[in-house]
Amino acid sequence: MHVQLKRIEDQIIVITGASSGIGLATARMAARRGARVVLVARGEGALERALAKVREDGGAGVTVAADVGNPDDMVRVADRARDEFGRFDTWVNGAAAAIYGRLDEISLEDKRKLFDTNFWGVVHGARAALPEFRRRGGALINIGSMLSDVSIPLQGIYSASKHAVKAYTATLRMELEQEGAPVSVTLVKPGAIDTPYYEHARNYMERAPTPPPPVYAPEAVARAILTCAARPVREIVVGGAARAVIAGAGIAPHLSERIMERTMFEAQKSGRPPRRAGDNLHGPADPTARERGRYPGPVLERSLYTSAALHPTRTALAAAGIGLAVAAGVRAMRTR
Repeated sequence: MHVQLKRIEDQIIVITGASSGIGLATARMAARRGARVVLVARGEGALERALAKVREDGGAGVTVAADVGNPDDMVRVADRARDEFGRFDTWVNGAAAAIYGRLDEISLEDKRKLFDTNFWGVVHGARAALPEFRRRGGALINIGSMLSDVSIPLQGIYSASKHAVKAYTATLRMELEQEGAPVSVTLVKPGAIDTPYYEHARNYMERAPTPPPPVYAPEAVARAILTCAARPVREIVVGGAARAVIAGAGIAPHLSERIMERTMFEAQKSGRPPRRAGDNLHGPADPTARERGRYPGPVLERSLYTSAALHPTRTALAAAGIGLAVAAGVRAMRTR
């Protein structure tokens, strides 16, 4: 079945994990484009600050304090969206938690709680959204990671959860396509992004975590999400470096693992002492509602690879135009 999605300016978009990082960047960008947004997170204070930013941008929306690990909460989110706006058109499963540490050091309680958010949060969100989408059509967008395709030391349980999200997303897509449901199912796989993710992570290491470069802005992911909300896309990697790592792991998995072993134990550790409190694993973190983290190095605002992957025709035309301009310049130089 051909899935027809609405323009962003005509949409109601539900976003979990909307109080910071990629979720907040997506909410603000969608609102600036005319969409109305339903912001979902656990912390009421951060949600209110996030909604204030949406309104500063001229947007409209509502907040729902809810835990994605609770299936009843996700049903309540869907009901609130219908009560407020009559429907919803896109549902973004963006809530996530992270843990840094060796697998044998992390408590079983922490591992299970991470899966409650990262994996079961996607399952509960999808189950709440699908009855609406089966009736009216829509886009279900799950936020995975480059770690949906590769694994990385010190983020083993996070990698496992994102592998699970990828498998669930792919199976759900096939089952919906087989039944002819008018639903687009997308997996978005960001690389290293400058968000409060690293500050909010539970940390078992002796130093504070930091993203390995290159690092991209959360708005790069938000643009990809909104493209997938308006046009069916199966999956997309955000960041050329992330795509290269995934490709390398597929071509030479043993070599890829050896490189990870030699580089990633130190590349994920900053020079700062660890922060042992204030993470978001078992409850909401700080209520500041920030899109950006505090990464001290350069942050890439856009991913040329992702833009090319999402808009291949436009990219090909641009490349052709550049080629014609270069050829014209060469001819002009030869005639002097």
